[in-house]
Amino acid sequence: MSEVKLSAETRTEFGKGAARRIRREDKVPGVLYGHGTDPVHIALPGHDLLMALRTPNVLISLDIDGTTQLAIPKAVQRDVLRQGILTHVDLLLVKRGEKVNVDIYVHTEGELAPGANLLEHVLNALPVEAEATHIPESVTVSIEGLTAGDSVLAKDVPLPAGTKLAVEDDTVVLQVLAAQAEEAPAEGEGDEAAEA
Repeated sequence: MSEVKLSAETRTEFGKGAARRIRREDKVPGVLYGHGTDPVHIALPGHDLLMALRTPNVLISLDIDGTTQLAIPKAVQRDVLRQGILTHVDLLLVKRGEKVNVDIYVHTEGELAPGANLLEHVLNALPVEAEATHIPESVTVSIEGLTAGDSVLAKDVPLPAGTKLAVEDDTVVLQVLAAQAEEAPAEGEGDEAAEA
């Protein structure tokens, strides 16, 4: 897991107008909270934050007014029309050695058994508990030879050392569905539809 250093500044102005002014300066308004402390309203450098968030569950080392805090992103809001533009970020304070619950992406490798089957990702991301400074970016699951009706359960997903499931063992993560063949319309059905 990578750790990214960012400088942030506290902000005292709130509301839409203040947020727009912050964004015009290529900064992103955010809130830092956790550990029973009062939320701290901050402004972060827009481009640097965008680059940092390209890494899933990135650990951010924040320099705020001369003090350093560790945080992970909990909620990221993006501009609806321009997905590359961040509008707000919520960061959760963490400490080294602390366990946190996060979602990690599930990647697949291998080929399904021959036949017209479809792989459904029931969970695109798997909820896990991991040490805040050692959060895996993703997990990889083999789907080699799976056939229609097969599924991969949460307990079947190989997790890195120090990472535990935060869902029930029997939660379905992936399943293989039989492809549905298109049925030809019964005799006369097509004529009735055309008349309607």
